[in-house]
Amino acid sequence: MRTLARRLLIPGLTALALTATGCGSTSHTGAAEPAAPTAVTPSSDGTSQQLDVAAAPQGTSTPAAVARADGKGRTEKSALKVASYDRATGRAVIAKGAQTPGRSPAPGKSPETGKSPDTGKSPETGKSPDTGKSPETDKPVAVGDVIASAPAPGAPAGLLAKVTEVVGKTDQGTEVKTAATTLAAVLGDDKADGKVPVDPAAVTVEPLTKGVTFSWAKGPGLTFGPEGAKLPLGNLRLDVNAAVDTAPDAPASAGASVSGFVQLAPQVEFAYDGSAGGAPGPRGAFLGMSGDWSSQWKLQGRAAASTGAPKRIPFAKLHSSPVIQVGPVPVVVNLDLTCYIQVEADGRVTVEVQQDVKGDFKVGGSYASGKGWTPVSASNVKSTPVKASVTAAGKVKGAIGAEASVGLYGAVGVTADFAPYVRGEGDIKAAASSDGKTSLEGAWALYGGFDLSGNLQLQLSLFGTPVFERKIPLGTLNREWALSTGHIKR
Repeated sequence: MRTLARRLLIPGLTALALTATGCGSTSHTGAAEPAAPTAVTPSSDGTSQQLDVAAAPQGTSTPAAVARADGKGRTEKSALKVASYDRATGRAVIAKGAQTPGRSPAPGKSPETGKSPDTGKSPETGKSPDTGKSPETDKPVAVGDVIASAPAPGAPAGLLAKVTEVVGKTDQGTEVKTAATTLAAVLGDDKADGKVPVDPAAVTVEPLTKGVTFSWAKGPGLTFGPEGAKLPLGNLRLDVNAAVDTAPDAPASAGASVSGFVQLAPQVEFAYDGSAGGAPGPRGAFLGMSGDWSSQWKLQGRAAASTGAPKRIPFAKLHSSPVIQVGPVPVVVNLDLTCYIQVEADGRVTVEVQQDVKGDFKVGGSYASGKGWTPVSASNVKSTPVKASVTAAGKVKGAIGAEASVGLYGAVGVTADFAPYVRGEGDIKAAASSDGKTSLEGAWALYGGFDLSGNLQLQLSLFGTPVFERKIPLGTLNREWALSTGHIKR
């Protein structure tokens, strides 16, 4: 099957992005919904800094960040890069790359000189007063150093590792043995809090059925998509037109199908507060995905009866590994999304329903020292029926949903399953008498809604927080609202 790979700037699906996360006629919030850690400011003792959170520069090689084991300096951008990595053995080759600036000075310090505007003194020893660059940026790695790297050969999800042994020199650079470590080892007592949009052009899409179209819009004056579609900048869109199993006794005119689109503009939310007052690990952290989400879709025909679990038909897989720059540290976020159609029916009712759904969503995990990890899930969406009808007696439920995951350096941190749906039911009875008179009487109703479920995963310990022993459920959310009702009598 052909894989469509596109490169551009970050929106967000795993809405869903999945994660698209919520859908209803009113605002809905999960039962467990603590706010992300509050904005942090530099501590008064000057030991921590507020780091910027932004997308890594496009089209350039992102330098690795190195935290030195000798304790003489902070984590900083280096002139080093990961030339290769062997996941099976944990061995990496570290090479010298292009020269890069040192770590940005603390707030209130001159970016040109690294000196305080008030005192004219260099803020940290061992740095050049002219460039603000540490001579340690060119220093070879040593045992105890921690390396944070963007995707590299052998490490497509990036690398966050501690050097345990220096093996020796090779033609490519210095070969080392490494072990897993955490973000706390490179972010230390610093703080960060920001949102980064996902580049839709950097999303890889694999269609799983016929009739799937992927489109995006980025940059002023650029519009892509199906004919007549006007996508907002930074959005990505999936259109699908797929047949589903039709009831065996249904007429040809009642062939069942689902068609429509899902449109997303997702963004990664990242926060870290390392000021733990000497305690191990950070004081707070947050990882999640949020953004705008909309869809318009139609379910029509007489779907075949489903047995057991509802029939789920995946129609596209999406993947992206955006790199966000947290101060000097490249943090690799992995986003995966599988979009699907799901139908549950008794094979007796024929429906034709079309609806618009628009809103926003947020899913993730929030950490606070002493309280541990808490799930976050919220949405504020509205649904509008465009067209609806039900004939005959029976029940049917159709959804266009998505399974999504967001994590760090290839490790899954949060999973979510979001499924906005339409449900129809009819109770219609026909009767005939010996004198030839017939009657038809009954009622039908259509409902819109969404189901949201998911988990926080063990791998969120990558922040440097304590490991939890089991998955933490996001908590199952379900909201439903009436779309249309009708009555037949003749």
